[in-house]
Amino acid sequence: MIKKVVLAITSVITLASCKSQHSHSHSHADQEHTHQQQDYFKSYSLEDENYGTKTVVTVKNGKRIMTTNALPNHKTGNFPRKGNPNTISAQNRIYTFSTNPKFIGKPTWVREPGVALNGVKFEPGTAEVVECETGENYRVEALQDVINLGLDFNHAHVQPTGAYHYHGTPTSVIEKFDTGNDLVHVGFAQDGFAMYYSKSGKYKPSYKLLDGKREGEDCVYENPKQKIDISVGGHHDGTYGSDFEYVAGSGDLDECNGITINGEYIYLVTNEFPYVSRCLMGQVEQQEIRGSENRQQPESRPRNNQRLSPAELFSRMDKNRDNKLSKQEFKGSLASQFTKLDTNKDRFLSKEELEKGIQKIEQRK
Repeated sequence: MIKKVVLAITSVITLASCKSQHSHSHSHADQEHTHQQQDYFKSYSLEDENYGTKTVVTVKNGKRIMTTNALPNHKTGNFPRKGNPNTISAQNRIYTFSTNPKFIGKPTWVREPGVALNGVKFEPGTAEVVECETGENYRVEALQDVINLGLDFNHAHVQPTGAYHYHGTPTSVIEKFDTGNDLVHVGFAQDGFAMYYSKSGKYKPSYKLLDGKREGEDCVYENPKQKIDISVGGHHDGTYGSDFEYVAGSGDLDECNGITINGEYIYLVTNEFPYVSRCLMGQVEQQEIRGSENRQQPESRPRNNQRLSPAELFSRMDKNRDNKLSKQEFKGSLASQFTKLDTNKDRFLSKEELEKGIQKIEQRK
């Protein structure tokens, strides 16, 4: 078992090296540690008066039940802060994980893939979207340089509910639970499999940036506090989730950032995209969904680059609500097609003309 490997005082691991089976080898030095360690695979209680942390985990009858106020046991950035106007507050959360997780092998997208050992959830995705007049929309990544979302040094920030949560590598969690080995046990996924971080970064994700350039004109990012014009043109640079594609075998980890080591399946939190898994390979029995930042349903994958329907596009461009589009209103990548789409030559586009025109354009592709 991985848990026995990580917690052993002196042990040697021999791992297969077949990349197709996602196996790797550890050095003896990775396993050398002489300090007494807490076994976080068993029942434990974690309280910290300095930070108000109260997390109790009970393991019984094949279940791992975590009752927590979701306050971290470490320093955080000062909240509210620029890009994040919210204040950290205690939550009331109960998570249930299986102690005998079942590997399915079919990725299922989830909003909150797991929870750190201290009771703070992982939620790598965001609800922030850049929308374009030409119909494209792009889901913004938390770790990017275009829009400030107020992340602190733990790659975390606070939701309007007061819930502190990690979008990427939880720096202070890694430091708190480091036992001296390369693999640091940082939490549990919703399907029951353990989550680790490799200090050496030896396990690489299998996601790559797309070639080519993004499409979209007259794009904006908007929240209750601000509205920003955004240029989405240019190469895929990781600002949006749709900038990446999964390429099987290009790295060490599978689509859900998982890997089998010594016969045990685990998830890796990585410094590279997807940072924290966006999907799970095991059977999920229960998910804690309150206070979600991402408003999409768990059973559907996020649609990072979805084109609006012709009817939706027409409604968005019809600023004066006269049920027709002038050449001045008709913006975006189709603007040069205005004359062709205007089949009755009245210098306006009706909804029917737009729908039929777009249909013809799509058929020619």
